[in-house]
Amino acid sequence: MMKSSSFTRATLSLSSILSLRPKPGRVAFCSAAKPKPQTPLYLRPPEFRATLSDLRKWHIWAKTEACNFSAVDGGAESSLLRRELRWLVEDAVEQPGLVWEEMNEEGGREVAMRACLEELYEMWKERIEERRPFQYVVGCEHWRDLILSVEEGVLIPRPETEVIVDLVDAAVKADEELRDGYWADLGTGSGALAIAVARVLGGGGGGGGRVAAVDLSPIAVAVASYNVERYNLQERICVRLGSWFDPLEDLRGELSGLVSNPPYIPSDDIDGLQAEVSRHEPRLALDGGPNGMDDLIHLCNGAASMLKPRAFFAFETNGEMQSKFLVDYMDTKMKGSFCRLNIISDFAGIQRFVTGYRSA
Repeated sequence: MMKSSSFTRATLSLSSILSLRPKPGRVAFCSAAKPKPQTPLYLRPPEFRATLSDLRKWHIWAKTEACNFSAVDGGAESSLLRRELRWLVEDAVEQPGLVWEEMNEEGGREVAMRACLEELYEMWKERIEERRPFQYVVGCEHWRDLILSVEEGVLIPRPETEVIVDLVDAAVKADEELRDGYWADLGTGSGALAIAVARVLGGGGGGGGRVAAVDLSPIAVAVASYNVERYNLQERICVRLGSWFDPLEDLRGELSGLVSNPPYIPSDDIDGLQAEVSRHEPRLALDGGPNGMDDLIHLCNGAASMLKPRAFFAFETNGEMQSKFLVDYMDTKMKGSFCRLNIISDFAGIQRFVTGYRSA
């Protein structure tokens, strides 16, 4: 699931963007106590019991709801909902393989569950009736080779963002000095990119690179910290609360790499996205301003002073128009700051990523 469809608003131009008042770093939220992340369903202890016959009744009801579902806004189709239903059972039941074998058998044998049947009813009603994303329902997302905790207030990591990890891996293999540097993941959300980049830096002989994961949202910082701890990367990743480059003053001019999947949806387009996104995912992580470019421009301006010479960066955009605009902006308005600029396509062939290096 992507943040939005490809960028289709009016053609971007440098004059139209630069005529807007520059957007300063947003004021950071303060939190007296870091929010406690929810435990994903599959990690809960199996404290409940249900008979196979009752579980079967619930499953028949849930499958009927999925088959009867119809979305007109590009949301999940019934075939996807049926797959999600299977995943929900596998997360909720302690021995899903055995349960699938015996599901159609009559009888009162009890099975161990991580949620009671009443909660499963509520979960599936939220998914169907409220269009709550499945990842929020079960509390996690499978991304690359990771299983990441997510909850409302944290952007769900998308498959296309995985490409950034491959781009970092290629850059590090081409220049091993990058492996030992300090990197930053701005707008980290669940911490997906930070964790994946840290693992790349630690490969190929165990490089000493570290990653600063930054987010403005206290909820995202708590969830990212939880995910970092689950993968035992506390020594490699520091999670910082704040707006973009503000928490990184101690690293000014020292970053070896920078990655970001920032907000890039035009403000007026958000309400028209599928309900799973527009109703539930954090607007803070979606809204890129009138043309979707506010945060991308801010990232370019900050990268010029934060990256050290020959440092690598990779930014995700909404598609071809934003990518080409960003390259034009760096070539003209920031002439001499960056080199080897490139536009990379995602899995669907959409020109989505802008990469380059800080000039020497």
